[in-house]
Amino acid sequence: MRFLIWLLALFAAAVAVTLLSHNDGYVLFVHPPYRMEMSLTMFVFTLIALFIAAHLLVQLISSAIQLPRYVRAFRAERAQSKGRLAMQEALVAFFEGRYAAAEKAAVQAMELGENSGLNSIIAARAANELREFDRRDAYLSEAEGKTVGEQTMRLMTRAEFQLDQKQPQSALSSLKELSDSGIRKHIGALNLELKAQQQSRNWDAVLDVANQLEKRNAINSTLSAQMRQQAWLEKIKACAQDGAMLRTVLKEMPNEFKHRNKVAVEAAKAFKHLGECSVARTLLTDSLNKEWSSELVALYGDCLEGSVVAQIDQAERWLKTHHDDAGLLLALGKLCLHQELWGKAQSYLDASLSVQPSREAYTTLAKLAEKLHQPDEAFKYYQQANKLACTD
Repeated sequence: MRFLIWLLALFAAAVAVTLLSHNDGYVLFVHPPYRMEMSLTMFVFTLIALFIAAHLLVQLISSAIQLPRYVRAFRAERAQSKGRLAMQEALVAFFEGRYAAAEKAAVQAMELGENSGLNSIIAARAANELREFDRRDAYLSEAEGKTVGEQTMRLMTRAEFQLDQKQPQSALSSLKELSDSGIRKHIGALNLELKAQQQSRNWDAVLDVANQLEKRNAINSTLSAQMRQQAWLEKIKACAQDGAMLRTVLKEMPNEFKHRNKVAVEAAKAFKHLGECSVARTLLTDSLNKEWSSELVALYGDCLEGSVVAQIDQAERWLKTHHDDAGLLLALGKLCLHQELWGKAQSYLDASLSVQPSREAYTTLAKLAEKLHQPDEAFKYYQQANKLACTD
């Protein structure tokens, strides 16, 4: 279509030139005592030539006036291009592990006018890797007040640095500032918060954050379970001197953790230390019925309070399916010793030693020998216990 228009315009111009060339008209200019006469065709062409010349002159003057602005824009664009190249160089150097080069390139990018907050963050991270903390903090300050995304980068980076230096409360403050700015906690922020809460030993918060991460499929379910188990273990240790608080923790604990071996061992030890052997015994029995553990059953033999006949009956029922468990045989030996069943105690302890010699079994046999007024036998057993202790 455009070609057709130009073609028509060309034909029109050709017709106009032809008509003008055969025109007998003329133009007369009079300025006494002067007069000038020219053909109409010459006048029209002269007028057109003057118009074109005037237009070109105006364009030339306009370009001359705008030349400084063009030069400034060209220089700014060239500096921006160099700044972007420097920023790319900084990124490449940082991920290659060349931290000094990365910091230098990022600073160069900022000096060239590349004012993206990313340069400050790169420089700060590089300085942190070089353990230049004063420079690192200065770069982070330069990133303040940027766009929302760059502000998020700055706060996340600062929180990471604070966690690296074991400053969990400061890291939590940085993450709170991020949350207060209206930005929803994303997975990266939640991971940092989890680390900060772990360092702060705030186990209730650890449980909450771990649950959030698992709901968002941001953490492996097995790893999440391990983290939550550790949090419950730490809560048990924190209230090991307070029976009421210990019961509250166990009541709040989900069933999936309550009878796990490590949790049951820690809780049973705490109750035993508080003199509540019956509670420890019940907890151990429930856990062992759910999942067998030699460590748990050995601890079961340490719950010695009052008559332990019921405990012996329970342990002997377990023995039907775990007859070669040295820990169970040792526990039975301790229980029978406490109940003054000397013959059974001797038999179970000897059986435990035949499965797996242990210092504790020899020590218990020594105590049994003392009860039976056999000092020479007791001395022999203590010697054997000491030999095992030296080899451990």
